[in-house]
Amino acid sequence: MDRVGRGPRATAGEARRLAFAGSDGAVQRSREFSREALRSWQWLPAVDDEQLAVTEDVLLMVSELVTNACLHAPGGPRELRLFWDGARLRVEVTDASPVPPRLRPAGNPGRPGGHGLRVVDRLSRAWGSVPGGGGKLVWLEVESPLDQRAADRYRQVR
Repeated sequence: MDRVGRGPRATAGEARRLAFAGSDGAVQRSREFSREALRSWQWLPAVDDEQLAVTEDVLLMVSELVTNACLHAPGGPRELRLFWDGARLRVEVTDASPVPPRLRPAGNPGRPGGHGLRVVDRLSRAWGSVPGGGGKLVWLEVESPLDQRAADRYRQVR
């Protein structure tokens, strides 16, 4: 699958939603909300360095998607959605801009700005955007950092 595209939507598992009323504090609220969701899904506390790294990467990518909506969409982000099915996590951010995000050519890494989607592109399994609702939905997916036994336990508890 292309890294940028529609991609399959999560269909089973748990979902969490956070609605926004403007951009003020949106990035911090999205990180706290995501951290709590990951904690409830047993990604935290991390059992090893790999699980911690993936969890921190997810929080960074959530911040990047929400920041992009704050900077480029009128009214900022509308909603953050997290979908977890025991094997993968899907993050979605909706906003009021119909303009799809674009991966900028690699620039000077020492200059601020323009690096967020490149980070998402490198750290996620897949990402993309879909028009809708007078704006768009930008999504990304990551594989579970939990070992197979932990993922199986999660599925049995549900």
